Amino acid sequence: MPRIKLNLPTHALGSFAIPVRISDINYGNHVGNNTFVSIIHEARMQWLKLHGYTEMDFAGAGLIMSDIAVEFKKEAFYGDTILIEIFAGETGRVFFDLYYQLSVQRDNHQQIVAKAKTGMVCYDYAAKKTVTVPDKARQLLLI
Repeated sequence: MPRIKLNLPTHALGSFAIPVRISDINYGNHVGNNTFVSIIHEARMQWLKLHGYTEMDFAGAGLIMSDIAVEFKKEAFYGDTILIEIFAGETGRVFFDLYYQLSVQRDNHQQIVAKAKTGMVCYDYAAKKTVTVPDKARQLLLI
């Protein structure tokens, strides 16, 4: 099976800095794969909060992650601050894709440590069904 190769869109939505905590370090003395997923989730939550939203209320719709792909590039270590840039990808009737580039400052330049993509589905938790991406949310993805 070929390795995952993510091509990031050019439409950046924002960037967020998240420091690596000692609890993020695994037995290999670097950030664990599961922690990269948590860091991606934290960046998405910060992006939503910046615009007054949550995953339970994204302009009137809830959000569910339908898929995730992570392309690991380099290790990250305790003391690093990871810069996560979020990009808008494809948007459909009930879904949209978000892409992430995670990098750290080393040797006086940014080094990419991971790239990721999450598929997000708009969802009505009470009715237990998908819903259309709200217009305000769709506009935010175009900023």
